[in-house]
Amino acid sequence: MPETRDLPDLRATERLAAEIADVLRPGDAVLLAGPLGAGKSALARALLRRMTDDPALEVPSPSFTLVQSYDTSRGVVHHFDLWRLDGPDSLRELGWEEAIADIVLVEWPDRLGPLSPPDAWRITLHPLNATRRRALIEAPPRIAPR
Repeated sequence: MPETRDLPDLRATERLAAEIADVLRPGDAVLLAGPLGAGKSALARALLRRMTDDPALEVPSPSFTLVQSYDTSRGVVHHFDLWRLDGPDSLRELGWEEAIADIVLVEWPDRLGPLSPPDAWRITLHPLNATRRRALIEAPPRIAPR
């Protein structure tokens, strides 16, 4: 059952990212959807900082490189930004099929098409104003939402 959560500020987004980061394991996928400016990159940055245990970690948006990989204590996390991708065929060239054995974090998951993992975390962010967001969170079956 999806959970709706209000995120009144960046700190609330960081808390949500930490909750998710703490339960991720190899083979998991986190799919971040929402319009431009919805907070997808902020959530991704907070999740990666938590998983690397480095609150100052530089997390550039992979908009142009399309994927950045990070070593963590639980394995590699691949951060994909598919905004510029024209479909799943291009994704195969980026090593998607190998990456999903690790942890994948995907912005603009609609571009995955049939490659979308069925048991992924699905988080859709809706901006309410300049700082406030609403998150619709669908956890994989093995995780019970709070």
